Amino acid sequence: MTPLTPQASISTEIADSASMPREHSMLELKLELNGQWVSTSCSPDTRLLTLLREHWLLTGAKPGCEVGRCGACMVWLNGEPVNACLLMAYQIQGQAVRTIESLAQDSATQPVRDALARCGGVQCGYCTAGMVMSMSWLHQQQPPPTTAEAEALLCGNLCRCTGYGGIRRAVRELFPAHEP
Repeated sequence: MTPLTPQASISTEIADSASMPREHSMLELKLELNGQWVSTSCSPDTRLLTLLREHWLLTGAKPGCEVGRCGACMVWLNGEPVNACLLMAYQIQGQAVRTIESLAQDSATQPVRDALARCGGVQCGYCTAGMVMSMSWLHQQQPPPTTAEAEALLCGNLCRCTGYGGIRRAVRELFPAHEP
């Protein structure tokens, strides 16, 4: 008899676990999505980003880093900006989610969209949805942030094609420095 190597032991464990019957716990997810109640059956650990793109065909939120650092998948959860790649289905049960598809039709976000377009803050467009989500949330805050505060708060939104010049111009237009 030859001793088991770590590799052989792992292979045996995989083979054993593959033959075991597995119980698939599915979640009957219900949430408010862009003002409408929706439901689907999914694994509790399905990411919100996957649900948006694959279950509801809302592709505005983009997969970027998938670890919550780039902001391409930004949505609002109960009115607060969050990265859809970090939220699991079990965390959003009964919650309200708003995506760029909803904000794009909201006249309150028009100043943000106009400023980005006018200032050249849109290049390839991959980061645009996340930028609009974050900047629109900031734009509705009272009191509004200053330019410096807005720039600091947008640090979680990355632009991969170096469009920061136009984005910064839009931020300065939307969030002017307050006089003391």
